[in-house]
Amino acid sequence: MSSAQIEIQLIASLVAIACAIPGTFLVLRKMALISDAISHSILPGIVIGFFITHDLSSPLLIILAALSGVVTVILVEFIQKTGLVKEDTAIGLVFPALFSIGVILIAQNANDVHLDVDAVLLGELAFAPFDRLIINDFDLGPKSLWIIGVILSLTITLLIAFFKELKVSTFDAGLASALGFSPAVVHYGLMTVSSITTVGAFDAVGAVLVVALMIAPAATAYLLTNDLKKMLGLSVFFGVCCAIIGYWVAHALDASIAGSMTTVLGVLFLLVYLFAPNRGLFSVLYRQRQQRIEVSLLTFLLHLNNHSEESERHVNHLNEHINWQKVKSKSVLNLALNNNMIVIDNDIVSLTAKGKKFTNEAIDYIITNKNSEIENMKDRFFLFRG
Repeated sequence: MSSAQIEIQLIASLVAIACAIPGTFLVLRKMALISDAISHSILPGIVIGFFITHDLSSPLLIILAALSGVVTVILVEFIQKTGLVKEDTAIGLVFPALFSIGVILIAQNANDVHLDVDAVLLGELAFAPFDRLIINDFDLGPKSLWIIGVILSLTITLLIAFFKELKVSTFDAGLASALGFSPAVVHYGLMTVSSITTVGAFDAVGAVLVVALMIAPAATAYLLTNDLKKMLGLSVFFGVCCAIIGYWVAHALDASIAGSMTTVLGVLFLLVYLFAPNRGLFSVLYRQRQQRIEVSLLTFLLHLNNHSEESERHVNHLNEHINWQKVKSKSVLNLALNNNMIVIDNDIVSLTAKGKKFTNEAIDYIITNKNSEIENMKDRFFLFRG
């Protein structure tokens, strides 16, 4: 493995970590789309900064681009607070306008400069190792590595210093205000960090991969845990793993590195979306199916509890009077028998002592919503699980 390959993977990994941290809070705040808006709307800031300095490596570009990102957030919130349109509509209005301004500025004044739309949208990690940071004829490595490294260090420092404020304001803005710190300040601080991170990764990986690395790992982690620290850790882990795997997929297929990394992120999210233990699609469908059966069982047990006459407790009664199909009737009877809720004697169904106790517990819980016996019921039934 060559030094250039190592540097590409290192840059991609640092970008993944730097994006995963603010991305986690954006996902939790239901602001994932704002990252896409920022990644496009910072273009005017980059172009204006280049016109002023005529140097693509100038720190002024990062400052003006970050400012452009913050302006995007301010405009989106201003339009949203009018109440005339929703947030997604406001985002759809603001960032195309700002991005278009940047494109027009490039087309009119920078046609002969490599700051083109394709580079902005796609980026190319393969070229990052060739843009070196050289001081006094000493090669310090790729510029992108230093830029992302500084941004990541700043992001981690801010995360450690303001973790409590970020956590509280994300989940309960009212409590944050009561505790004495402004949710608005924390919000705009997060947006500023997101903008700076986006700008830092812009030249190396492009807007598409920045958005993917900022949202996909966090969204994937969100399906696996409810713990904020674990979510941050999983987001970082998924981002780094997908960046490295994506590079080798691109190497094997001779394809776009950014495109391969984004694809791997998408595949990972799809797998977790389908198979996550608690929030995966198949788990949800299984619970829903189980709950439908158990609702039918509870209906049946309540029916038995309310009727003592044998005609009402005959197995055929399920089909004749409750209007259940034979397959459903058999499933309900088998579930009740397997849980020792009923006994069947000459096709007459009767509640066992356990069935009567459970039915009374269920009635008590449904009417009063008390939790006295609910834990035991949770062990036996999906229906009563939180």
